[in-house]
Amino acid sequence: MTTTVDKAAALALGDDALVLAQRLGEWAGHAPVLEEEVALANIALDLLGQARVLLSLAGDEDELAFLREEREFRNLQLVEQANGDFAHTIARQLYFSVYQQLLYGELAAGDGPFAPLAAKAVKETAYHRDHAEQWTLRLGDGTDESRRRVQAGLAALWKFTGEMFRPVEGLDLDAEAMAALEARWLAAVTAVVEKAGLTLPEGPRTGAWTAGAGRQGLHTEPFGRMLAEMQHLHRSHPGASW
Repeated sequence: MTTTVDKAAALALGDDALVLAQRLGEWAGHAPVLEEEVALANIALDLLGQARVLLSLAGDEDELAFLREEREFRNLQLVEQANGDFAHTIARQLYFSVYQQLLYGELAAGDGPFAPLAAKAVKETAYHRDHAEQWTLRLGDGTDESRRRVQAGLAALWKFTGEMFRPVEGLDLDAEAMAALEARWLAAVTAVVEKAGLTLPEGPRTGAWTAGAGRQGLHTEPFGRMLAEMQHLHRSHPGASW
């Protein structure tokens, strides 16, 4: 049985995976090419598998996914942002997948309660990261329009990235460890962006509560609409089974 602190961390990481899986699932039938529709669906399924394990550590996975209210979710505000165009989604994927792979690598190297999950998930996130990096390079080195769109996505989502490196209750990573993780993340993302002929924004990555309080249950306007759609079927037919 996990402790209360472990449950808090399980909710935070589980909600990240669940919400981003939902966002990526929205691309079904709308991706620019069939191959990319399959790729995004596979990433979403990987994240959904992570979410199921993590939420099960905190309680009943279905209840936690479908019956909680908006303020009870502990996901990063980054992952709840609307897909926008394909380049915007890739910018979000780049920021998050690099962070998630580095985070799970640290957890897998330890002996904490999340090490077994992290050891499996880090292999999945390596693919997620490579996918995002390769598309960032293709878009940045493509047409003027593709370059403009991915640059716009990087700029729009930049303010949500600082929250990723605030210590998470229940994880064996203190402020110093998260700062080191942030430095590695920034170096990795900068290398990809510069190779693509793009630039990272210069503005702050933390600040107003609207870009840094998802872990406390404060979410941005797009999240409420997404949550209503995600929970609609379960709430409309309580207790139903297939």
